[in-house]
Amino acid sequence: MIISDVIDHVKAFCGGLNYETGEKINDATTRDKVLYGGTNQECTGIVTCIWPTADVIRNAQNLGANLIISHEALFWNHGDHQDIIAGNTTYLSKKNLLDKWGGVVWRCHDYIHSKVPIDSNDSLVDGIFYGFAAKLGWLEYRIGDTSMPMEFEIPEMSGRELATLLVQKLGLNGTRITGDADACIRRVHIPMHIFGTPNDTNEINYVDAHSIDALITMEFVDFTTCEYIRDAGMLGQGKCAITVGHFNLEEPGMEYMVTWLPTALGTSDIPVTFVGMTDTYEYVTREGIHA
Repeated sequence: MIISDVIDHVKAFCGGLNYETGEKINDATTRDKVLYGGTNQECTGIVTCIWPTADVIRNAQNLGANLIISHEALFWNHGDHQDIIAGNTTYLSKKNLLDKWGGVVWRCHDYIHSKVPIDSNDSLVDGIFYGFAAKLGWLEYRIGDTSMPMEFEIPEMSGRELATLLVQKLGLNGTRITGDADACIRRVHIPMHIFGTPNDTNEINYVDAHSIDALITMEFVDFTTCEYIRDAGMLGQGKCAITVGHFNLEEPGMEYMVTWLPTALGTSDIPVTFVGMTDTYEYVTREGIHA
């Protein structure tokens, strides 16, 4: 099977409706582009990843895989524009690494978020957040809409215990917790991006109206929702937020992708491997570096 056919099979397997607009994904405007390489070559193997770091590319080469399916951009900007970084030395080094490898990088962002028939009875669910729930062992704790963002009713634990669980399950070097770390946690919500914009007020009001005990966040700036969670904790309302980072939270979805790719392709003859990028962050504390 040539690489262009692999890509077409994956796209056809997904729901195909843009998660932001509900309309059919437009291939002219979607994020899901071939970011590097020529697709008219036989696929020798597939690597899935959250982001194609230099080490992921090296791993793909060592595995004999010539297709990387990545969830995020290759060259560090929205739209993956190479012209605006053409003189950057790191860009040139990464381009050289890609050229030596000779494979293809295809971004699968909008399609995997458009839902995949991988839930019970082949129901459509967001492939990224389903993978996160599976990694945590929380599939049975999902409540409400099982797309994105997700919400859970988990067995009771403290905020500190939840943070520890996330570190252990996701293989993190650590995490940050805001608000009441000793809060009794049952209802957990994964919000969308919290960038410090006026839209964050919607998240604040949602947390209050739905009695959310804990947020597990991707981006989480030091004002708006973060300030609210801290005050709520100080006022005895039993709320906290645990920040794991965007890539760390979404990576399990790309790990889970290897379980359904053979079905999407209609064959198990093509080797499929997940390659993790390891935790984005290291932490320096009073006790020293945690890595």
